[in-house]
Amino acid sequence: MHYPLIVFIITLLWLPSIHSQELVDPGAEIQVTDVPQDQAIESRLTDILDVIESYEDVEVQVSSGVVILSGSVPSARAGRDLVALASRVEGVIYVQNLLSEQMDISTRVQPTTQKIQEMFNSLIRSLPIVLVAILTIIVFWLIGQWAGNRGTWLHRLGFTELAADLGERIIRILIVGIGFLIALQILDATALVGALLGVAGVFGLAVGFAFRNIVENYLAGVLLSARNPFSIGDAIKIGEFTGNVVRLTSRDTVLMTGDGNHLRIPNSTMITSVMTNFSRNPLRRFEFNITISANVDLSTTRRLGLTILQQMPGLLAEPAPQVLIAELRENMVDLTFTAWINQHESDFAKARSEAIRLVKIGFDNAGINMSEPIQRVQLAEPIESVAKEEKAQPDLPQPTIQPAVTASSATVDIATDPTMTKQLAKEISTSKEENLLK
Repeated sequence: MHYPLIVFIITLLWLPSIHSQELVDPGAEIQVTDVPQDQAIESRLTDILDVIESYEDVEVQVSSGVVILSGSVPSARAGRDLVALASRVEGVIYVQNLLSEQMDISTRVQPTTQKIQEMFNSLIRSLPIVLVAILTIIVFWLIGQWAGNRGTWLHRLGFTELAADLGERIIRILIVGIGFLIALQILDATALVGALLGVAGVFGLAVGFAFRNIVENYLAGVLLSARNPFSIGDAIKIGEFTGNVVRLTSRDTVLMTGDGNHLRIPNSTMITSVMTNFSRNPLRRFEFNITISANVDLSTTRRLGLTILQQMPGLLAEPAPQVLIAELRENMVDLTFTAWINQHESDFAKARSEAIRLVKIGFDNAGINMSEPIQRVQLAEPIESVAKEEKAQPDLPQPTIQPAVTASSATVDIATDPTMTKQLAKEISTSKEENLLK
């Protein structure tokens, strides 16, 4: 038997337990050095509370590192702050909170009253600086008003009334803004400038979205007054609307329709829509169509119609009237008559109406009848019987074309109609609404 080997192994296994028992003793006392005494902790906390006015009614007791706080505090927040303060003192193991909250009204109001008093005293001390800042803003505001009212140089540069007004407002705002920034610099509130600029940017963005249509119409009014596509009294057409221009405002354009009603169209619509100005060119062409039978001599008919238009008073010889063959259909021919007038001397609607009347009279005198719709009815009969019936019908006489229109039928009245002009003049003279058109 290897007894020595077994004894050696048992000895090796037993030695660690002996050393472990020697190193760790559960009943050994924990030694701590340089620990503050309870009296020192209590004295330290008492000195701190004596400095803070809100904790004058608080009592502190310390026993074995445990701090006991009793008494009253102004608010629950003040109690929590005091507990946090006491737990930060060296040597404190635990803080027991026995504090009660004061419910006296005077105690609650006193801090607010003190803050108001401090703010008032601070305002009194800074009153001279505030007065200088206010005076700076007033001076720059007066300078802005003076500069804004001296916008005649903008007119000299070719700006329109609305564009010049917009430029004057921008100049006034810039000058007042500079004065405001200087006032903030005097008040040593430069940090407020960045905040105000940020708020102004957000506010401007919100206002831009909220008043997008108003801004669009205003800017469109500036462009319309600069481009000047129409004048007062011009007959224009915007989309499906037609009327005479009464005025241009910063928001919309006012038209007077043919029945005397006021039509307001937003400036943004005016500048983005297709517009026809009938009055910008004094010369204007009218046209109308007449359908005649295809059996009539077209050359003679065209000469007759051209002669009637050339002899009609009020129509211009240059550009000359024309009679054109527009379309050839079954047993019918469409003729187009065109002629030019001077809108300053002749009325467009009257001239067109009289031209149609005279051509109708001339064609009637010449035996040229207006074509009527023809419908063919085919009967189920032998071709021979139909041919016999056609031979039995006599030939229709050809119309005799007269060379001209009689003198009585040529009497026309195409003078300009002053009705709309009088209504426009009355509207402009009686209305106090702004008008950006000259």
